[in-house]
Amino acid sequence: MMRASVRHGREQANAEINMVPLIDIMLVLVIVLLVTAPLLTHAVKVDLPQATSLPNEVRPDTIALSVDATGALYWNREKLAWKALPPRLAALRDTSPAPEIHLRADGAIPYRKVVRVMSAVSAAGLTRLGFVTDPTERR
Repeated sequence: MMRASVRHGREQANAEINMVPLIDIMLVLVIVLLVTAPLLTHAVKVDLPQATSLPNEVRPDTIALSVDATGALYWNREKLAWKALPPRLAALRDTSPAPEIHLRADGAIPYRKVVRVMSAVSAAGLTRLGFVTDPTERR
């Protein structure tokens, strides 16, 4: 389609793009894609066997550290001197998986004894420390 230019007195080409044919082509391509996409999945039907086994979980060791009402320290029910605690904890640092430390402390002991155990565990590089409490509530 040619238009006459008012300024120069000659005809110029129309610079507008007709979008209808482009939209038609895009819609055809979308339809072709939707039809062929399910055909691209090549799945082989296999009847897999059923298994009831559980995954092999490696549970970390649990170390029970206890401090009784007199302030005595116990390592898994074995009495332990306070000086022997840091070297024993340091020996656990390189074990894999890292052991869990469960701290049981009598309610009558001073808090500094609990903090002493916590700082020894932290200094040894162990990060899994839990506090064991009595779930029954006393009034």
